[in-house]
Amino acid sequence: MRTNYHTHTKRCKHAGGTEEDYVLSAIRSQLDILGFSDHAPFPDRDYGLRMPYDELRPYLDAITELSETYDGKIKLLKGLEIEYLPQYHQYYENLLTKEGMDYLLLGEHFFAYGNDIFNIYSSDSTEKYLDYARAVAAAMGTGYFKAVAHPDLFLLNTFAWDKNCDKACDIIVNEAVKTNTILEYNANGYRRGVHDFPDGSRYQYPHPEFWKRVAEAKIPVIIGSDCHNPLQVWDDFVENAYKKLEEYGITPMTVL
Repeated sequence: MRTNYHTHTKRCKHAGGTEEDYVLSAIRSQLDILGFSDHAPFPDRDYGLRMPYDELRPYLDAITELSETYDGKIKLLKGLEIEYLPQYHQYYENLLTKEGMDYLLLGEHFFAYGNDIFNIYSSDSTEKYLDYARAVAAAMGTGYFKAVAHPDLFLLNTFAWDKNCDKACDIIVNEAVKTNTILEYNANGYRRGVHDFPDGSRYQYPHPEFWKRVAEAKIPVIIGSDCHNPLQVWDDFVENAYKKLEEYGITPMTVL
């Protein structure tokens, strides 16, 4: 079975293509299930690089209409990729109930840090990795999120591997075991290419040290294309992700 649950559209302002463009690409690639997970808006603040709040309803309506149009050819699911901030518990519940979302992906690009918000891309040391990992663990503990998108995203920063990296990985992996939360192996990390780090060249993510821990812990894993272009719904990078997981001895799930 071919599936992808990590799909963005032009609504998030840093991707291209309409919902239908992705559906047609998925059908051409013989997917059985396509889940949409555009970057979710928040009702009272614009955190940037995501759909405006007033486009949430049109986004959901478009998926409903396409589900009817392409019924019998592909199954479509309504999802969102969203960060966890403790003050939005009621919002997450509303998305899953009143708005009828099929799932939420935790995509933790920023997190609550004291009375402020900290973006992991702005890390000035690996100390921030521990705060990031604790935020991800807290999110998993809520039960709102079906899976964690790119759980090793924090390792994209240009620091050498150290004890904080070890600890941050362990925090996330241990909580995933405790809560039985699915972790996503993200194909878009390969699209970003190889980068130079103080301790060698590698992809920013997925990171081998993180995924060795996941393999040992027997955590449920799913592959996400994290496509930002319809041509990426199922491409060579997705195929490569499946091959890499096989090397780790991980058999990914295909159904959330």
